[in-house]
Order: sequence, then C-alpha cells, then structure tokens
Amino acid sequence: MFERCSSLKEIDFSNFKTDNVTNMGCMFSYCPLFKEIDLSNFNTKNVTNMDMMFLRCSSLKELDLSNFINNKEYGKYLMFSDCPAQLVTRNKV
Repeated sequence: MFERCSSLKEIDFSNFKTDNVTNMGCMFSYCPLFKEIDLSNFNTKNVTNMDMMFLRCSSLKELDLSNFINNKEYGKYLMFSDCPAQLVTRNKV
C-alpha cells in the first residue's frame, strides 16, 4: 500500500478500517522517512501475511503495534529486517 513511498514522512491511520484485510506484506517497506508509526487502531485478526511489512524503514524509531493480533506462526518473514536496532515497539505480535 505504501511500499517505496520515499517522500512520505507521516500519515494518520486512526480512521483506517482493516477488519477484512488479509495481506499487509511490504505495506511500509522502503519508506525511509517514517520515524514513528501508530498502528494501534489496526485490526489484524484476519491478516495472514506481514512479510517484509517494515523492511528497510531505516529511520523508524517507534512503532505502536499494541493491538496487533496475529496468532499464526507464518507470515512474518523479514518483518523488521534492516530496521534500526534501537526500534521501540509496543506489540503482541
């Protein structure tokens, strides 16, 4: 959805409806200017693919995944690959 949005710095996700979404793979990959993303409003109960969701988000410092629900053992391949080591996440993933 936002893959390779190289000039995008921020976006308000508070009104996003994700109840029926099944694939979030690569959603934010290669978005180098995002410093923090609040996805606490996302409903991920039906998501089966989060592969490379934040791949190479090189400036990302804080990520709120506090309401993420993903009980599946698959679909998270390289989810945080090449993200900063000091990335702070609040999550259940």
